[in-house]
Amino acid sequence: MSRLRAVLATGNVGKAAELSRLLGADVEARAIDVEEDADTYAGNALRKARAALAAADGQIGLGDDSGLEVAALNGEPGLRSARWAGPSDDDRNAALLARLSDAGDRSAAFVCSLAAALPDGREIVVTERVEGALAEAPRGASGFGYDPLFVPRGEDRTVAELSPDEKDAISHRGRASRALAAALREAGVS
Repeated sequence: MSRLRAVLATGNVGKAAELSRLLGADVEARAIDVEEDADTYAGNALRKARAALAAADGQIGLGDDSGLEVAALNGEPGLRSARWAGPSDDDRNAALLARLSDAGDRSAAFVCSLAAALPDGREIVVTERVEGALAEAPRGASGFGYDPLFVPRGEDRTVAELSPDEKDAISHRGRASRALAAALREAGVS
């Protein structure tokens, strides 16, 4: 049986590689310009999946929207996590730590919505989250985004300190990928 092939609307090749691994599929990253102005992660993910489908040459279109919701910042950076407080991961992490310097509550959650737009017109959207807290300083060298700051509940290491297999087992994207893979199987797509 051939592996599932899909196009992911993203310029982030790391995210495409991660989803390839998580879905057991061949996921190609394509930098497709999609306005992320929906009110939810699921809405943005679906917009991206539809745009990816249009560019996917008969393959499945995938969309991902994820973010970090920090309790002390009333859910920020949230839907704007990738564009919040600077152009680079280091800029955003530094800004987040600065905003939390006096915060007693460091609880946070990573949220991920994955959407699949199928060539036959069906659409599947799943959303998962993982609760945790933010470290006082970045730790670890793997992962991307806010991974060096986020400590999942039940762990004492940041996501960037976990092995890829450990991260996949507990992360928001890992959970969403498993849910999407199950939904695709249920829909007869494998």
